Amino acid sequence: MECVMGVVGRDFAVVAADTSAVQSILVHKTDEDKVMVLDSHKLMGASGEPGDRVQFTEYIQKNLHLYQFRNTIPLSTAAAANFTRGELATALRKNPYMVNVILGGYDKDVGASLYYIDYIATLHKIDKGAFGYGSYFCLSLMDKLYHPDMTVEEAVELVDKCIKEIRLRLVVAPQNFVIKIVDKDGAREYARRELVSDSAPAEAPATTVAA
Repeated sequence: MECVMGVVGRDFAVVAADTSAVQSILVHKTDEDKVMVLDSHKLMGASGEPGDRVQFTEYIQKNLHLYQFRNTIPLSTAAAANFTRGELATALRKNPYMVNVILGGYDKDVGASLYYIDYIATLHKIDKGAFGYGSYFCLSLMDKLYHPDMTVEEAVELVDKCIKEIRLRLVVAPQNFVIKIVDKDGAREYARRELVSDSAPAEAPATTVAA
């Protein structure tokens, strides 16, 4: 029941995802970060098979770092999206990655941008988007409430409305989400929305009964 979403605002992009690690009917953990910081100004939110998701996002991250080390300049967001799409297309004919990606970034001359890349290597530049079962609710909300000149607060409010709708209407809904932002100041975590914690509950103090 994974949910990944992204929105582009005036001069920033927001990428959010649930933090549940699930297999079959079991929830293994609720603090799995599915939004990877690729470099100083790029974020990649991914959904799909856990092994494929972790391996593929780390593979893309390390290759972007390698390109920067070799050429002394980072790839632009558009170039990173096309590289990601190319790797998925190559794998599609060999051993496909079951991974869907929303890639957001900020470039000095272009501004913020967001790209949708699915497991069969479809690439689109978008203003808003979502993957997973949560997309059934998020996309309609985004169509209604999104506008291109959103401020950070408006974009996060839209993401919060999507999270609320997912929790309310999805039968087996993830409870915790992470929200990250990328702008001229870089990529970073903005907030977490948590209802469930993996930490063990504190033990109640021992009580004695008087004789």
